[in-house]
Amino acid sequence: MQERKIQFQQSRCQAEKESFRCELISFNEVLRLSRSLARKIKASGYIPDLIVAIGRGGYVPGRLISDFLLFNDLTSMKIEHYARAADMREEARIKFPIPVDIAGKKILVVDDVTDTGETLNLAVAYILNLKPASVRTAVLQHKTCSSFTPDFYAQKIIKWRWIIYPWARYEDLAGFTEKIILKSALNLSQIIAEFKHKYELNLRDTEILEILDDLTERGEIEKINGDVPEWRVSRVKS
Repeated sequence: MQERKIQFQQSRCQAEKESFRCELISFNEVLRLSRSLARKIKASGYIPDLIVAIGRGGYVPGRLISDFLLFNDLTSMKIEHYARAADMREEARIKFPIPVDIAGKKILVVDDVTDTGETLNLAVAYILNLKPASVRTAVLQHKTCSSFTPDFYAQKIIKWRWIIYPWARYEDLAGFTEKIILKSALNLSQIIAEFKHKYELNLRDTEILEILDDLTERGEIEKINGDVPEWRVSRVKS
């Protein structure tokens, strides 16, 4: 993987320690939240001309919301803020802008979650410069510690935890795996135990073993063969 210029920025909406609670969200839960969010948007009377999904987290919610609203005009923009495993980039930035003219149009911006709020703050500021008629924002889950409060959300999260959505599960778990073996080589059972200890996650051996194999193949980590194999962060990488 490409070298990441990231840091743990401690904020009201950021884990302050190496260990923190994570929550795995299922596709069924995503469907439930999306349906609830769409109903709130519909009940508000706001009828957008265009839905803009924030990539990458908002791609699936944006499609589901447009489906539940029986709405066809969906596009996207990509903002980079978090990398993997709750690591934050130095600043949020727009990588791919909106590809169509939105002047004079009513816009609904959709993302998965408000965490620090920087993504939607940046998105709304950017969109307002494009002279839309109006902008509304919607997310599946809103963390109350966020600096940005969306117009619509399906669920309010009061106690901070890192949310792992199904479209980012493999990527996030791969990032957490690298964190776990950063300081010392561990075997599979030890890695599984560390997931439970550090992140309150109960994971299957087969899932983590697949991730370990992929990270090894990519040169991110290296496998130490023995009676009980161990893995460590690649010396070449470090």
